[in-house]
Amino acid sequence: MTDRLNGYRILILETREEAQFSRLLAEQGADVLQCPMFTIHDAPDSAPIEAWIRRFIARPCDDLVLMTGEGLRRLMKVARPLEVERDFIAAIGKARKFARGPKPGRALREIGLEPQMTTEKPTSEGIAEMLARVDLAGHRLGLQLYPNKDHSALIGAIKSQGAEVDTVTPYVYDAKAAETNIVTAIEAMAQGRIDAMALTSSGQVRRLFEVAQAHGCESRLRDGLARTPIASVGPVVSEELKSHGLRADISPANDAFFMKPLISAMAATLGKNAPRGTAANRLD
Repeated sequence: MTDRLNGYRILILETREEAQFSRLLAEQGADVLQCPMFTIHDAPDSAPIEAWIRRFIARPCDDLVLMTGEGLRRLMKVARPLEVERDFIAAIGKARKFARGPKPGRALREIGLEPQMTTEKPTSEGIAEMLARVDLAGHRLGLQLYPNKDHSALIGAIKSQGAEVDTVTPYVYDAKAAETNIVTAIEAMAQGRIDAMALTSSGQVRRLFEVAQAHGCESRLRDGLARTPIASVGPVVSEELKSHGLRADISPANDAFFMKPLISAMAATLGKNAPRGTAANRLD
């Protein structure tokens, strides 16, 4: 069935793969309200990223850790105008590739490559646990980071295994640009105008509460969450919800912690009830 969410108004907070998530939900008939938690921009100074790419090509790292799919796509975006895209892909192909969850794996497949290992838990801790099981002594390891997080514990854990770490952060977040839409989404939930909210990362939960507290509307957020079914992509998100006194109403079965199983779980659960109505595509 491709219309099991027909008429349902689904709020998504995905930032990096917003378009794909929205398309998959729309294929099930949902009306999708997109409210990304951050606006993503290229790093304001491309020189360090260009230098990292050239180092990687000149002397390919033994290992490459990709924390986000967005990170690899932004690296490729920098490589293209330098006319080193093919050389960069070839150099990545020589490295042993580790992915933090499924999204970096998808980005690798876009350039014809595959990760050798993918974390069971898509977190920095999950990366550290995975790397602890392999030999890194004497290795050069390229580490793609993402902004607004202290990565010192992960870097320290890698170095403690005898590896040399070369980091790159190819994009930045603009948090303020998204706040108006987030407050609007909170109010829409509080007014009962959302049929369900789908969460794909623990950071989305934290961000909701940060913005609500900053704008004095945490009570409205909790009112909205109390009346809106919450769909969680997996246990990391569910644990974050629990830390705020909340629980996931919908989640994929077994270990299928990806967008498609999440949408299937939403369709199976929500399809039993009548939706509240329809909505426009965006909050802004």
